[in-house]
Amino acid sequence: MTDFPPSDPVDLDPVALTGRLIACPSVTPATGGVFDALQAMVEPLGFTVHRWIEGQDATGHEGPVENLFAVRHGPAGSRHFGFAGHLDVVPAGEGWTAHAFQPEVRGNLLYGRGAVDMKGAIACMVAALADIPADAGTISLIITGDEEGEAQHGTRALMERMAQLGEKPDLILVGEPTSVHRLGDMMKIGRRGSINAWFTVEGREGHVAYPHLADNPLPRLVALLADLDAMELDHGTDWFQPSNLEITEITVGNKATNVIPHRGMGRISIRFNDTHSGAGLCARLEEIAARHGAVARPKIYGEPFLTPPGEFSAMIAAAVEAETGLIPEPSTSGGTSDARFLKSIAPVIEFGLCNATMHKRDEAVALDDLYALTRIYRRIVLAALS
Repeated sequence: MTDFPPSDPVDLDPVALTGRLIACPSVTPATGGVFDALQAMVEPLGFTVHRWIEGQDATGHEGPVENLFAVRHGPAGSRHFGFAGHLDVVPAGEGWTAHAFQPEVRGNLLYGRGAVDMKGAIACMVAALADIPADAGTISLIITGDEEGEAQHGTRALMERMAQLGEKPDLILVGEPTSVHRLGDMMKIGRRGSINAWFTVEGREGHVAYPHLADNPLPRLVALLADLDAMELDHGTDWFQPSNLEITEITVGNKATNVIPHRGMGRISIRFNDTHSGAGLCARLEEIAARHGAVARPKIYGEPFLTPPGEFSAMIAAAVEAETGLIPEPSTSGGTSDARFLKSIAPVIEFGLCNATMHKRDEAVALDDLYALTRIYRRIVLAALS
């Protein structure tokens, strides 16, 4: 068992750095201590740190959220490499062998919430940067506190702050846990888009024995959801799996057995590839809802994006192969990340630790993977800046 944080505040061992970040509870939306810890790590490396608190308005969106942008400028005209990630984590939940925010090494694993998603990757990047010469080029850290939440005041707000500072990376690597079976077996060159939609069907309540005096909304809701479930969106593309629509909630709230309810509600989620746009799918949902006398409230959480295989993915593949012997599979599978926003300012690819334990109790990362990922990140940064 290893105690954290270490006594040396500038210890750049990736295991020690990961432990220091885990020891700062930072459930979404994150502020404060975990950002203090990261700032203390990177300032001795020559980085200028900017921090902002966002989301303190009265809009009803989650907040406040803290965002951090750290930059170390290279020579004028040099390339700019950005590393993006999030310090917020999902709630610990119950059933942990030890405390979720008291990092502990047992055997060859470091346990703690955020070990793989994604405090470990941020720690590896910091450790990697310690050996990158200051004249190699410009390097920045783009770190948010609400990736695991609604992302209302996180990376998008941070991008606006970067624009105000005149900072625009040439390439961005997001440290999400993309590896599946072994470190280095997969990188994400794109992601599908995401939509949630809520549907409401109004009726008129009444006694079940006198249906002619009521208007049951549930048959219309069932028919609507059946039509939605039967939709064939597409058959996939060269880089994307088929889009899928899933019914995720049906709510009536009727506690009586002899009452026809006055309202029925349903919710769906769509993950869609680049044969669609969010606006186009929302219009389609609204049209189908109207045919059933329902009101639709769709919300777009992200559009699909693809960074086609090329120079950037080749850099990552070469670095991974040099350290692990693996060539990572370029994939667009999985959920969304803040890459869906960052793709508008630079080519973006995701690569990081094994994702088997993310969001689970006893989340853990292999110590050897932290050291290997640090070496991989170092190679990627040097290649990107050359």
